[in-house]
Amino acid sequence: MSTVSAAGAAEVKSSWAARLDWFVTGDHKKIGIMYLWFALFMGVVGGGFAGALRAQLSTPDSGLLSPELYNAFLSMHATLMIFFVMIPGWLGFGNYFVPLLIGARDMAFPRLNAFAFWMAVPAAALMFGSFFVTGGAIQTGWTAYPPLSLSAFSAGVGVDMWLLGITLVGVASILAAVNFIVTVSNMRAPGLNWFRLPLFVWAWFINATLILVATPVLSSALLMVLSDRVFGTGFLTVSKGGDPLLYQHLFWFYSHPAVYIMILPGFGAISHVLASFSEKRIFGYKGMVFSLICIGIIGYLVWGHHMFVAGIPAWLQVYFSYISMVIAVPTGIKIFSWLATIWGGSIRFTTAMKFGLGFVSLFVFGGMSGILLANVPVDYQVHDSYFVVGHFHYVLVGGSVMAMFATTYFWYPKIRGRFLSEKLGSWVFWVFFAGINLTFFPMHFMGIMGMARRIFTYRPEFFELNVLSSFGYVLMLIAGFVFIYDVLKTSFSRVAEPLDDDPWQVDSVQDTLDWKVSSPPPEYNFLETPKFN
Repeated sequence: MSTVSAAGAAEVKSSWAARLDWFVTGDHKKIGIMYLWFALFMGVVGGGFAGALRAQLSTPDSGLLSPELYNAFLSMHATLMIFFVMIPGWLGFGNYFVPLLIGARDMAFPRLNAFAFWMAVPAAALMFGSFFVTGGAIQTGWTAYPPLSLSAFSAGVGVDMWLLGITLVGVASILAAVNFIVTVSNMRAPGLNWFRLPLFVWAWFINATLILVATPVLSSALLMVLSDRVFGTGFLTVSKGGDPLLYQHLFWFYSHPAVYIMILPGFGAISHVLASFSEKRIFGYKGMVFSLICIGIIGYLVWGHHMFVAGIPAWLQVYFSYISMVIAVPTGIKIFSWLATIWGGSIRFTTAMKFGLGFVSLFVFGGMSGILLANVPVDYQVHDSYFVVGHFHYVLVGGSVMAMFATTYFWYPKIRGRFLSEKLGSWVFWVFFAGINLTFFPMHFMGIMGMARRIFTYRPEFFELNVLSSFGYVLMLIAGFVFIYDVLKTSFSRVAEPLDDDPWQVDSVQDTLDWKVSSPPPEYNFLETPKFN
């Protein structure tokens, strides 16, 4: 009996040690998984805020939310989805797969990697805690423009907590970016030169460069707001000689590249998905690499198209208008390369492939509406209208979120050693795809007709279109819950027998290292360092 008890106690102790290891681990795979669970949880919360907004807008005067609470939910929805869902979600996939794809055993700085993740937790606590302090959560929108974000118009400490939370996330992003750049530069397997790197690795290398250059600029702008609020400085306060327009330039210098920070890893992952299930190598590999580089460079040069109505000079408006159209060229190269990859291929319509094709179609639509907004006269007419809301949701939900779904269904068997349900996945795709279009397509018409964004009510003539949008949200909600059910069921059920190294049978096409290790990979990734001829 004592032997059995001792064995049982040792097993319990081992089980608890395994659980506690997640809190102190430096393993890139575990950190990647924690990023993904964190992003999923925050996505549920951020999606809940969106649901409250759509419920309020189901009728012109529903009275469900007060104007103040509507503003707070609106601000927090955008904040969570950008800084706590899409960026951490791609950090999760990047952490897990970049070392695998380059033949490394871990990231260059494992402890720094863990520190960057755990900084997101107090940042999230600051966000949620701001609802319970004097003055409530931030009500300025996620842009936090002064003077609205200064003490004269936002007196509570909720704005201060928001500023500190975003600054923490920014520092974490910078640390993660340094780690990715050093890892890809210095830890590639022998013979794996730059033009043999998988496109997901290239996308993350450029993405990390964007984060490293742009995020300190955002942090400086936020610290100016915080300093004006707390210490009474005058960086952005007009009465003290400050310039609120300076904040807009600094904010958008980060926040337009942030669009690419949220989408570039998706470009890389979608390249893997479409090539794998078309059973072809990616068309125009070097063109894809150079288009990624061009997007990364030009992405820094277009921030002013967010400021056409802010009073910038006409010559500067012309420059930003033209350069905003130019960035469509490298993006178009990627679109045509994906289409050429699919063309003539032996296509397998897996759930990942469906989401990949859905991503291409929706992202193209969002990009086309972006070309319209790059025209100054058009922007004058629809600025701060629901046309803009429809545009950027097609790019971010139809683009980044659809790419995340595709990546999850594609790489989940490698992470867990089991497939997600293809039957449920197909339902998730079609319902979610319909929901996106029902929610965001009518918004373009609302904007053209003059419905202003960020307002808790609207004129009666917009009622039918808002009902359509709210119904579309319900479809996305249903799809989201089915997806979460599938992930939870598959993640926490026992694995009878793990899948083989290449569960999708795509290694003959892809020839990447992620399909040459077990599913899931061992803790050390590779027994010996891979070598490329």
